[in-house]
Amino acid sequence: MQYKFNAYGHPNILGMHKTTLEFTKDNELSLNGDCIVGVNADFELKEIKNFIENSNNKKISITIKTISKNKKIKDMILAELNLNFSDEKELVIRKTDFVSERTFATKANKAAFDLGRDLIGFLKEKKNKVSIIIENRK
Repeated sequence: MQYKFNAYGHPNILGMHKTTLEFTKDNELSLNGDCIVGVNADFELKEIKNFIENSNNKKISITIKTISKNKKIKDMILAELNLNFSDEKELVIRKTDFVSERTFATKANKAAFDLGRDLIGFLKEKKNKVSIIIENRK
């Protein structure tokens, strides 16, 4: 099973948070949001809930891929689904097991700080777009 959505870059993306990373539907970002790695995200809560309900286990992979003719960059995160995710605006992935309605996944092997710096550099441009592919893994 798979779920895909897109997000965009922003000049204030820092990718420096050591325990979380986040995609938000907001289109603006302050320098305080050092865990945010994508804005203008187009995920739909209803579709994500459907993905969660139809997943055969909690183990997932989250692939972030550039959508660009010139730059082919991708990074992957392994994590566990939070079956109670319910936020319509923010999707948070955490290294810890802390859970809130904003927490999409926990026990991740990467946070914003761990993503490749080439990907973070790409995401500093507002026009740059990434695809986020969430899949079940064994």
